[in-house]
Amino acid sequence: MRAPAPTPAKRSPVWRATDEERARWGARGGVGGPLDCTAAEDVLTALRASPEMTRRSPRQQGPIIAATRVILDWLATHPVDGWQARWELANPDDTLHWIEAITRDDPRSRQAKRLVFIDALGCLMLIRFILPSHRLLRTLSSPILYGKARAAFRPDLFALTEQNAEKLQIRKPQRVNALNTLTTLVLHCGRNLDELTFDDFMNLRYAIGRPGGQTRGSISIGWDLVRGIAKIPDAPFHTMRMRGQLSTGEIVDSNNLICRPIRDVIVRYLDERRPALDYSTFANLARVLAAFWADIEAHNPGIDSLHLPQDVAEAWRQRTRTVVRADGTVRERLAVLNIFVPVRAFYLDIAAWALEDPSWAPWAVPCPVRRSDTEGYMKNKRQVTARMHQRVRDRLPHLMRLSDSVADHLRQQGELLVAGQSAGYDETFEHIGIRYRRLALRVDGHGPVRRTVEEPVKVEIVATAERLDLTYLEDEAFWTWAIVETLRHTGVRVEELLELTQLAVVSHRVPDTGEVIPLLQIVPSKTNQERLLVVTPELASVLASVVSRLRAIGGGSVSLVARHDAHERSWGPPLPHLFQRHRDYQSKVIIAGMVNQLLAQAWERMGVCNAAGEPIKATAHDFRRMFATEMVTGGLPIHIAAKILGHHRLVTTQGYTAVFQEELIRSYRAFLDGRRAVRPADEYREPTSAEWTEFQQHFQTRKLELGDCGRPYATPCSHEHACVRCPMLRVDPRARARLGEIIENLRDRIAEARANGWLGEIQGLQISLDAAAGKMAALDRAERRAVGPVLLGIPR
Repeated sequence: MRAPAPTPAKRSPVWRATDEERARWGARGGVGGPLDCTAAEDVLTALRASPEMTRRSPRQQGPIIAATRVILDWLATHPVDGWQARWELANPDDTLHWIEAITRDDPRSRQAKRLVFIDALGCLMLIRFILPSHRLLRTLSSPILYGKARAAFRPDLFALTEQNAEKLQIRKPQRVNALNTLTTLVLHCGRNLDELTFDDFMNLRYAIGRPGGQTRGSISIGWDLVRGIAKIPDAPFHTMRMRGQLSTGEIVDSNNLICRPIRDVIVRYLDERRPALDYSTFANLARVLAAFWADIEAHNPGIDSLHLPQDVAEAWRQRTRTVVRADGTVRERLAVLNIFVPVRAFYLDIAAWALEDPSWAPWAVPCPVRRSDTEGYMKNKRQVTARMHQRVRDRLPHLMRLSDSVADHLRQQGELLVAGQSAGYDETFEHIGIRYRRLALRVDGHGPVRRTVEEPVKVEIVATAERLDLTYLEDEAFWTWAIVETLRHTGVRVEELLELTQLAVVSHRVPDTGEVIPLLQIVPSKTNQERLLVVTPELASVLASVVSRLRAIGGGSVSLVARHDAHERSWGPPLPHLFQRHRDYQSKVIIAGMVNQLLAQAWERMGVCNAAGEPIKATAHDFRRMFATEMVTGGLPIHIAAKILGHHRLVTTQGYTAVFQEELIRSYRAFLDGRRAVRPADEYREPTSAEWTEFQQHFQTRKLELGDCGRPYATPCSHEHACVRCPMLRVDPRARARLGEIIENLRDRIAEARANGWLGEIQGLQISLDAAAGKMAALDRAERRAVGPVLLGIPR
């Protein structure tokens, strides 16, 4: 028994519409305005009585009435009921080509008649005789028509939207675009502002058909302008349009499976698995299984059994092992096991469940994925690990260069923004050898007028006429720097980075000394494990800069913003998130895609290549691998690194470190296990109060000549107290002069060793000199990034 295939789902990067929603947001189906069923003469009478026509002289009305008669006669030739249905049938492409078709008998006056017909069409829209499509309105894009519509359709409601725009402090360009968007909805729907619904806004967004762009942004602003006026929920538009978790049936039905019994058993199987999986993992599993059977049906029409013939199963395996690119070329699929393993588990789970539940027995059939097809699973994992290690080796040597690059880029963009703010409108200024001209944002009858210094600074490069938004570029440079530095100093996952809030900065006070150690609280994410990270001085400077910037924007406090969890498809509570960007009049938490986009731009600006000459890019997770590698190579035991990274198993941390050999890890772990087996059990008891006091006093002995030692408790000094070489040394900025003296002394000693021919001494002194110079460079970077004292709001 077969069920009809559901309507193909239209995919979007943000949301996916259901069949019911597509029906609501699709074509109007011929439903027109209040004059839809009236006679042609009645339409002309209503047009003559409209405010738009009464304000014109009889001489001006004549051409409009004549053009309207031609339009009505042309529409009457189409054999459907209703003027709106005739209009949609006569102009299916939503263009203005029909004007040439009905005026082709007079080429000499065609252009003049075209303007008259467009004017007549606008007048018909103002009496709601024709409800235009969104595409036609975008084609017209007439500010004059929009202004007349706002004057004709409840101007009092449009006045309220203007007041709301003033309250929200929306800038004039965004306000104009939003009002035009609302006017478009009024013209298209045939209803006033107070009658608009959520479906009307989604209809417009659905009709645009592409993410981003000025129009889609104006939809959100227009939504906020009519909150409390229209019949819409009192919530931001982006929170309303993002659907929550899809049901199992919705995910499976997006592949349009034909055989209903197979579709039902896949849904039933997934419902059994769903409670034990997070939504992201579950949705991926559902898509794999649904795509598996959709591929079987596409190549074997009429198949209705999970028991696949041998040739069908073999053909599917061969297709799965390859991928056809857009240019027609075929390549081997790298992640083929990510398809084979779930499909094999699907068949084997049903066979196992059939032993306990006979209702599964009809579906317990041989699996099309053989054991040999998945034997390369561990080999595949080792290959992936090897590729990740090579990525770390390619990128880690350039990490500090990237850090300096994003800091320099932020400084340059900040200086350029200040220069642009100091310039007047249409005034030319120069920065780093490039001449710019500031563009006027608002022009009235008396020339350009500057409202506030908070306005976005837009300029034009004189030589190339390229236009730039300096405010946006400086903001982008700041968040790029903040993201790079936070990832570099913490190694957190991108999800954990975006979940950081002002409340995540806590403090620990050492009882004996009273020293306050700032800690960064990482909320549970992938492993549902909470952990605390020590905030280094460099990281504290970054967080202070972020808090200072957000407070300046939020009027003295960090704005409370809700974050959308893309993995779980849910909204969190409003919190003072640290990684939020203020655009236009509202703040939003940065998304993971934007993080990787900013990182890609930063690597591209730096322009580094690998050994093969290919440009190097790095994702947020690459920073996590580089952080782990730096910790382990710096002498930190791998089990401590695992705790810092939030890993449950050392094997996971081993895969993140690009320099540790597998045999070395295995030997080290075997040594630890053997040592613990022969040591007395008392060594693994809870510490006594005296031992705990000794542990706390350990932190008092970390004070050194140049700063503090970050060596973990009860671990030997691997550098034999040659602290200037040790990566665990945290140099105090107040010891800068002393560090300079050490550098000069090392240079003098190297010169003396060269004079005496002490070649071995030269080598050792040079290592110390390079390490000391690196620490001096780190101090220079910290001073360039230094900000004034900022209260982080650490809970007492």
